[in-house]
This record gives sequence, structure tokens and C-alpha cells, in this order.
Amino acid sequence: MRASRVLLAGAAGLTLILSACTTDAPEDPDGASADGENGGELTPDAEWFDQAEFDAQLAQRDIEPEGPADEPWMQAIEPEWVDTADFAIDDPEDAHVCFSNASVSNPWRVTGFITMEQQVEALVDEGRIGSFDSSDAADDDNQQISDIQAFVDSGNCDAIIISPSTTATLTPAVETACESGVPVVVFDRGVNSDCMVTFIHPIGGYAYGADAADFLVENLDPGSTVLALRILPGVDVLEHRWAAAQEIFGDSELDVLGFEFTEGDGAQIKDLVSQHLQRGEVNGIWMDAGDGAVAGLEAFEDAGQPYPVIAGEDELSFMRKWDEEGLTAIGPVYSNFQWRTPVIAAGMILAGEEVPAEWILPQEPVREDDLDEYLDRNSDMPSLHYAKFGGEDLPGFPEAWVDR
Repeated sequence: MRASRVLLAGAAGLTLILSACTTDAPEDPDGASADGENGGELTPDAEWFDQAEFDAQLAQRDIEPEGPADEPWMQAIEPEWVDTADFAIDDPEDAHVCFSNASVSNPWRVTGFITMEQQVEALVDEGRIGSFDSSDAADDDNQQISDIQAFVDSGNCDAIIISPSTTATLTPAVETACESGVPVVVFDRGVNSDCMVTFIHPIGGYAYGADAADFLVENLDPGSTVLALRILPGVDVLEHRWAAAQEIFGDSELDVLGFEFTEGDGAQIKDLVSQHLQRGEVNGIWMDAGDGAVAGLEAFEDAGQPYPVIAGEDELSFMRKWDEEGLTAIGPVYSNFQWRTPVIAAGMILAGEEVPAEWILPQEPVREDDLDEYLDRNSDMPSLHYAKFGGEDLPGFPEAWVDR
């Protein structure tokens, strides 16, 4: 029997749901079922929880990836290789690669896109591709659908890379790109299709959410309270993070205060945490993305409350705060170096080289023992940079990331 309690917030405005026109919002926005006064179970939404995939991702955390040890963006966990000879072109040096980007609306995506651009420069210098064009949908599903269609209609793309804004809504657009006959590479967020030549991603949202939830369970006393902070609904990797946390918290003795959608906005994060602190103690913070972790910690400082046990991310402002304050913390990682892999994959495909059908990259959180190493390696980088960006060997390092 699950011992966790869910204290559902009843005040209006505490849970912020983005409109259905921009996200694939789950039917149950709270993601939990209440069975009595202040009671109930943490039950993952069936739409977003797959027990077999959950188990597989947790197991993949312990599998040694194939590939060069010093190039994690080229490593793959249990790859199944596919023949791409049919997509080979006579002169890859003239190949035009097109990229439909969901957005650069948060620091993780900004860091990644800079890394991608620098990887493109290296591939052009090597003669692996000829040119590169990108579009930015600014997190608007309709705009990204239009962007993808424009690339298809142009007839100028030898390969199309897509990082979808949301899962279900972008699936038809991705399938349209596949039907055009050019090779399609999907990365970061997935879609409900396997038409692409390769789908590139770190282990996944279940692993990320589990790393964070396991840490809180291990470092908090039974009965401690946990507040979950989420960005937005309807994105597979984010929904999977929360579903994994629900599964793990549901088997714990922690009291989960529910969750809040924050849109990743620091001021909103600080305000929501402050509201909860006015009602009582918050002993732990679980986040599905940690770039706003420092704002949440500032709410504790303003309230004169001790810092919580917290799961942030490998974003430097959080890691520096962690170091300065001696926090009990972990930095789950959705490996930012993955932004290198899609353009490398495009070059491989256009050369007729095999690629994994599902290219699963390693995903290792930053723990206390790793903190000093990653802070030293990124000492000159700005606060919004991500420690595991993997671009130290690329053209423009470090200026391209410092002068963002």
C-alpha cells in the first residue's frame, strides 16, 4: 500500500495550465486522485506512464554505452543500427541541412543551440555537410508546423532535423517531413511516430524524474513535505519526469504538496514557493527542470526558512548556489551535449553511414562528488550555462557560449 499523501491545493491560480493550443495538456491537470480528506494516491497519468519503458530507462542508467569514452555525444546505449545507403548523396560537401527548432526560450535550449551551431561549423570545415538553415517556432505548435511545411515545400533540404515543441500535435508534421523522401532526424522531444531515420535523446524523462525523486526519498525523513515544480504540460520528456516522480513518491512516506506549473519563470517560481511557505513547512523541492531553482531557494531565504533538500539541474547558477550554501542537492541532467548529435547524424546519413534507429545517449546526474569538477571546468561560463554541454573541443570555445 502506498503511504504518500497528496495535499491538493484548492486555491484558484495555484496550478497554472497552459492553453491547449500550444501544448498537449493531460486531461487530469493535477495528476493525482484524492480518496479522502488530505489523502489519496500519487497515480501517474496512464497517458504518460508506461511501466515497461519506466523499468527500461531505470535499467539503462547502469548500462555502459558504446562509443568513444571522451565523446559522450557519440555514445549510444544498446544501439540497433540502420542502413542509410538509400539516403547517401554524391557530394555531402554540398548538402543543405534544415533544422526546425521548437524554441530557444530557456537557458538549456540557448546553450544547446549555440553548441549545435558550433558543431555545424566544424562539420562544414570537415566537408561533412555544406550549409545549414534553422527556424525558431518560439514554442508555438502552429508556427512549427508551418516551419516544417516550408522546409518540405522548398525542396532545398537534403536532411531535416526536428526538435518538436509538443508531442501529439507535431506528429503529423514530422510524418509529412518523412513522406517528402528526405531523411528526418528527431531529437530532444519525441513524437508518436517512428518514421524518422533516427530519434536522438538521452535516456529519458523517467530516468531524470527518478534520479531527482530517489534523491529526495533518500535524504528526507518520513513525513517530510515535498513541493513539485513543473514547467508545462503535454511534452513527453516533462510528463515522463513527473510520472516517474509520482511512481517513486507514491511508494515513499513523504507528503507531496501537489505540483505547480511555473512556465519556467523565476518570478513565478519564487511567488509560488513563497505561498506554500506561508502555509507551512516545505522540506523538499522536486523540479522537472532546474533553471529556476535559485529563484525557489530565494523564497526560503526571504521567509527565513532553512533550505530544502532540492533537485535542480546542471545549470551553473544552481550549481554555484549549491556550492556556496552547502545545499543537500542533486543536479539531474538531460544531457545538453545531445545538440551536437543530430547534425553529426545528418552528415552520417547523407554519407550512407549506419546510425542507431533510436540513438540513446548517456545521462548521468551531477552529484556532490562531481560538483567541484564541473564548476572548475565551467568557471568562465555565465550563470545560465549548462555544465554538461560537451562543447569544449568545438570552434568558438569558449567565446560563443560566454558572449551569448
